[in-house]
Amino acid sequence: MAIVFADGRVVVGDGRVLERASVLVEGERIVKVAPKNIQMPKGCQRISLKGRTLLPGFIDAHVHLCMDGSADPVTNCLRETHTATTLKAANFTRQTLMAGVTTVRDMGGRDGIDLALRQAIQAGLIPGPRMLVSGKLICMTGGHGWQFGREANGTDEVRRAAREQIKAGADIVKLMATGGVLTPAVEPGSEQFTEEELRAGIAEAHKAGKRTATHAMGTRGILNALRAGIDSIEHGVHLDAETVSLMRQRGVPLVPTISALHHIETKGLAAGIPAFAVEKTLKVKPHHLASLRLAREAGVPIAMGTDAGTPFNLHGGNLGELKLLVKYGGLTPLEAIEAATRVNAQVLGLAEEFGTVEAGKHADLVVVQGNPLDDIGLLLNRDNVRLVVQGGKIVKEILG
Repeated sequence: MAIVFADGRVVVGDGRVLERASVLVEGERIVKVAPKNIQMPKGCQRISLKGRTLLPGFIDAHVHLCMDGSADPVTNCLRETHTATTLKAANFTRQTLMAGVTTVRDMGGRDGIDLALRQAIQAGLIPGPRMLVSGKLICMTGGHGWQFGREANGTDEVRRAAREQIKAGADIVKLMATGGVLTPAVEPGSEQFTEEELRAGIAEAHKAGKRTATHAMGTRGILNALRAGIDSIEHGVHLDAETVSLMRQRGVPLVPTISALHHIETKGLAAGIPAFAVEKTLKVKPHHLASLRLAREAGVPIAMGTDAGTPFNLHGGNLGELKLLVKYGGLTPLEAIEAATRVNAQVLGLAEEFGTVEAGKHADLVVVQGNPLDDIGLLLNRDNVRLVVQGGKIVKEILG
């Protein structure tokens, strides 16, 4: 059955905002976008946009669905059974979709659970966002994320590890260029994989037509990854003029994941977050925010990712990252929305099908009560997300 969204604000996702516009959906696709009312096809469903805003379905470029957002999610996940992790993750996929996030990029799962979730969603067994998955993250022995990762040392092992993830069905190959916050006895700024090791893993991914991403906090590790040909920088805590220049020249986006450090700092030791994680967060956060502003001012593409699953960074609360991008990154609300739609579609290689409200694209759409361009904080309240359409199907509706 066709659906017409009529007489309201439409945020296209490419810088345009249409007032009192109409959007026609037939099947899985957007058929027409008009700046005024259109003739209603016979038997269609009409949804009024009066007092509401229609946006593209949101995309989160960095989540961990196998982590539960508790005070110590890594320890929790290691202690629980695979069955428990899977059941919890299936609930997180539903919460994420109901928040208006119709696509995610999972950046490190546990023993193939992320691949199984993707398959279950595709088969219609569970509700959830469209998933692109990385399988096991690839790290050096004892490197950041080793608890869930595929440890590898030297170019040959990294090459083999990348091939293993591709064989298992990964959409992305994730490599760890530096240390991080949630792994004990690892310095966030420390270089881990060498440029040569990163180059080997990236080459294998690109040969297979897969994109790559790197956890990269320290300047040297970021440079190693950029010189090796990485496709996106995750976190980017210690950027400098050289790194942002390379990123801008090569069109490499920054996925800053402000939410991860924000929630650790806000909740702190009193909430039970491990002391080492709080200490490292307080040390790196000022550099992180300065790097985000530096990248934006230099014209580096800024993409929205949350690192959902890290302490108190809850699945379903993904759109809180948009408010942080506005507050700390200096983005306008419209730019923040585009970071989570059009820009992310480009980052994931889905720009021809998703990310904007345009004829011919898949009908992933979100209807929000009010105008998030005036108050981006509206998106933090999931009750304001009144309707979610995924592939032309209404999966959430609380209109009235």
